[in-house]
Amino acid sequence: GGSSGIGAATALELARCGARVILATRSARRGEAAASRIRRETGNNEVLFMHLDLASLRSVRAFASTFLRQEPHLHLLINNAGVSTGGTTEDGFSLPFQVNHLGHFLLTQLLLERLRSCAPSRVVIVASSAHCAGRLRPESLGQPPSGLFSTFQDYCDSKLANVLHARELATREQGTQVTCYAVHPGFVNTSLFRYAPLWLKPLLLPLAWLLFLDASEGAQVVLDCATQEGLEPLSGRYFTDCGPRLPWPAGRDDRLARALWEGSERLVGL
Repeated sequence: GGSSGIGAATALELARCGARVILATRSARRGEAAASRIRRETGNNEVLFMHLDLASLRSVRAFASTFLRQEPHLHLLINNAGVSTGGTTEDGFSLPFQVNHLGHFLLTQLLLERLRSCAPSRVVIVASSAHCAGRLRPESLGQPPSGLFSTFQDYCDSKLANVLHARELATREQGTQVTCYAVHPGFVNTSLFRYAPLWLKPLLLPLAWLLFLDASEGAQVVLDCATQEGLEPLSGRYFTDCGPRLPWPAGRDDRLARALWEGSERLVGL
């Protein structure tokens, strides 16, 4: 998710620090353009585009295979891509739940051994305070909820999954020097809002321009969790721009985190 918004701002700053950065995005046109712009602005030629469509588990597996073949090192994985629109993927899951969680879950699992071999390494998962309204049901994971506001509920469910994914990954990776952090970047004016329902846009878009952070401001907490020294004891925690914070109660439910992990493994075929 590095072609626009928070992802592009994060990639730009990492490139400025001299990192080799892979922009994994769905659109080749936007991905190549973003990589070219970052190379031009930073003078860092180690910024590359690779195709990844999180709405396709087949694409996730193809990306991971290509990456592992071409890239011997992986020290930082930032799971940033997100959608808020409804729909169903080619794999039969709800679009926001697969793009925002299942695709990232599978990608992280496929790259985990490389992260371990390159440790100390980190996984940063871009979540949201919208997890407060999440209601995950292990028996119906991946299926769109019913009701008038089903798309909004689906999005909130996926963000709760992000928080719980980080929590359970940290638990399972204790002792490996792979650490993980979930972050709420703040209310950021990004292209995510282009997927808002038509009836909501007249209200939401003016508010976004007037009150929300810009992408570079939203990227700061992501960058902090990616690069700040001494965060290892806080692995699995939820961060905002004010530092580590307690997530809402559902985001602290270890039984739900385990059930989500096991259900996600089943759904993606691990």
